[in-house]
Amino acid sequence: MSNERLRSALLAQGMTVQDLAEAIDVNPKTVERWITQGKVPYRRHQYATASLLKVDVTTLWNDDRAVDSASDLSKAEIVTVYPHRHMVPAGLWRDIYSRAETHLDVLVYSGLWLSEDPLFHDLLKEKVQASAQVRILLGEPGCAAVEQRGIDEGHRIMDGKIRNALVNYRPLFASHPDIGFRLHDATLYNSLFRSDDEMLVNTHVYGIGAYMAPVLHLRRLPGGGLFDTYANSIEQTWGSARPITDHDITGA
Repeated sequence: MSNERLRSALLAQGMTVQDLAEAIDVNPKTVERWITQGKVPYRRHQYATASLLKVDVTTLWNDDRAVDSASDLSKAEIVTVYPHRHMVPAGLWRDIYSRAETHLDVLVYSGLWLSEDPLFHDLLKEKVQASAQVRILLGEPGCAAVEQRGIDEGHRIMDGKIRNALVNYRPLFASHPDIGFRLHDATLYNSLFRSDDEMLVNTHVYGIGAYMAPVLHLRRLPGGGLFDTYANSIEQTWGSARPITDHDITGA
């Protein structure tokens, strides 16, 4: 039996089978079977689809396996896990940020590799021009947390990496003041990269650089708590951070 409720929900959002398949990272033929044959997706695909189509999951499927606990919901928020940051597909960072409509956040110590990407700069300008909230949080050079993180990674160059990132972002400070830049002195246990209801969480592990640490790809689901836990830490850090000044960049 076909799933006309799913077909209708897709049409209501102006989406195609291909659009849904790409958004939740499944084969389009799989989505077609959900519609034409009434096949029931895995839990995480059920909730990812419902979230994307802005409906309750029970509107689309009467499934005895439906997630009924916060614990299961949080597990369903995990799209995938990469054992090392360097194994994350190169274009995924920009793909996620390109989908941002309301929130684009970066919470790091330096995130130097991202600051060196001119296409990322273009994305930031595009998003603020489209009225999205864009916030970049970098570590306060010289603060205890930054110094300790450098020691934890086995080097003492974190200050220099942050200052290099500031120089890379400098052209955006004057030309696009709507892009929020602040410095924080928080102890980070993860670097966070948020785009609306998607997030990449780059964990911090003692003794290795962040590029060698695991990355979680999360997608927020109604009722789940994992995504919101990380998102709340962005809000708290932003609230206690300070604006960047010319002195931070030039040292003069």
